[in-house]
Amino acid sequence: MTTTPSNSDTRFGFFRADHIKDQNHNLPVSWVHNEDELYALIDEIDEVDVVALDTEFIKRTTYYPILALVQVNTGRGIYLVDAPRLDLTEFWQALIEVPTMVWYACGEDLGIFYLLAKNAPLTNIFDVQIGVAYLTGKLQAGYSQSVAEILGIEIDKGESQSNWLVRPLSQEQESYAANDVRYLLTLYQSVKQKLDENQLLGHVIEDSNVYAKELHDTAHISDEMLYLEFSSPEYNRTQIGVLQSLVAWRESLARNINEPRTFIISKQAMREIIETLPESIKQLAQTTINRHALRKYGDEIIHIIRTVKSQPQKTLPPLPPPVYRSKEKIFKKSLDQAITDYSHTHHIPENLLLRGRWISELLLMVAHDLNAEHLPLGLQGYRKDWIIDTVLPLLKTYKAQITTGLGIKSQP
Repeated sequence: MTTTPSNSDTRFGFFRADHIKDQNHNLPVSWVHNEDELYALIDEIDEVDVVALDTEFIKRTTYYPILALVQVNTGRGIYLVDAPRLDLTEFWQALIEVPTMVWYACGEDLGIFYLLAKNAPLTNIFDVQIGVAYLTGKLQAGYSQSVAEILGIEIDKGESQSNWLVRPLSQEQESYAANDVRYLLTLYQSVKQKLDENQLLGHVIEDSNVYAKELHDTAHISDEMLYLEFSSPEYNRTQIGVLQSLVAWRESLARNINEPRTFIISKQAMREIIETLPESIKQLAQTTINRHALRKYGDEIIHIIRTVKSQPQKTLPPLPPPVYRSKEKIFKKSLDQAITDYSHTHHIPENLLLRGRWISELLLMVAHDLNAEHLPLGLQGYRKDWIIDTVLPLLKTYKAQITTGLGIKSQP
């Protein structure tokens, strides 16, 4: 991996790229292969307040991700933890207890963390990608992009699709892995300083930990509730019942045989099955289900469909909450203006203030006259006063139209 310093100061003006490169290049890189080396790293983690992390894993042909490597930057050194060789129980506990864990785009990383550590929702997370979004409005800026734009250093990402389970790693793989955390602490410090100046630091910490809580909830959702990810307002109760049973069956099977869910039924095939509810192998074959799964599991899939279709409607899962379906969102202009006003006043990018899912939940709250206790988690922090004082009163002026758009019958 090569790095190229910029000739100019960095974007935020705190550091010069050549100084950053020299400062971080001198960090020693050490492998953690055995128990003694792991406990030495744990002792070092216990002595610092901030740790930057990344993971490398394989999940192409398995249900469970195979953790191949954990990269750690303690500020004193960079450590490559040989995860397959080690019992990481005490390592996870040390990270849970460190005041701040710094990640970049932590979604998949925390999914693995929760799977292996089996811990409660983390509350010490700082996701630098979220911080960058608050400063730039770019929701999905990648690590190498942020390092380049903020620190003025170019990072080669050529090894991202490597086989991380091979040992020994190539020099290119090892360099790539180390550099994934080499600049992360400095990037965090730069972003944190700018956020603090703009009085946005608390917002990023809040959103990072809301995200960590949401990831924990996702990791612990029951098989019987997984169908909600695929649910559609177009489905009737029989389709919802088949969807629930089929998704739960697929999840259990994938887990037992340790294969990806999509090896059994892809998302597209799942939609086609629910839309057509085939009752024969011939009809099932007309969907895009893969031929191997059709031969191996076709009879079982048809049995699930027939069983659900034979059940009384009252025993089937309820329909999901309605979504706003009218093309005439007459409240949209006023809501957009409220978002713009708050954005300008508080210097927060508009696209960070209200997710589409949150708006849908607010519409349901208005339609059903629900109070602030029903606000989604992400709206219970710094956004709460604005939501209660401005957004909900604004939406309530359009209650009749919102209720109609949701397909909810007005109460007499």
